[in-house]
Amino acid sequence: MAPNITQPTPTQQEFRAAMANLSAGVNIVTTDGPRGRAGITVSAVCSVTDTPPTMLVCVNRSSRSHDILRDNERVCVNVLGPEHQDMALAFAGGVPPEQRFSVSGDGWDHSVADVPVLRGSAASIVGHITGTATQGSHSVLFIEADRVIVGEDSGGLVYFQRRFHPISTPLGA
Repeated sequence: MAPNITQPTPTQQEFRAAMANLSAGVNIVTTDGPRGRAGITVSAVCSVTDTPPTMLVCVNRSSRSHDILRDNERVCVNVLGPEHQDMALAFAGGVPPEQRFSVSGDGWDHSVADVPVLRGSAASIVGHITGTATQGSHSVLFIEADRVIVGEDSGGLVYFQRRFHPISTPLGA
């Protein structure tokens, strides 16, 4: 018997096309702890408040990393720069999970926090999950920052029209 694959509705197809036009910063969310080490590329990340410093991250519940992130409770949101496109692809599923952290060689710092922090990232926000919400296929993880590391201003990496695009910092800015 063939698997029951549900075709997206016209509204879902239009919504996906519309969301492809929504530029989003690219991040790798990492964790380490009792459930092991994991990381995933995520574009659904935003600031919630600075009192206390909190952000949200949306993760597909079917992702292998989902339960590991949630159960470890400690994470690092690594904001990627233009030089991190290969890493973004690797952590988006282009490389098996057990090999993802070796893509950058010695690019991960484990001495800064108890989770992997990407050396040379535009920013790294280390924190703990203070709450979750479920909406459809995703979980929204609320992360309260314990430590913030701001990198050198070398630009950013955004996801637009289903592709990565480097964003340069204007000279003299």
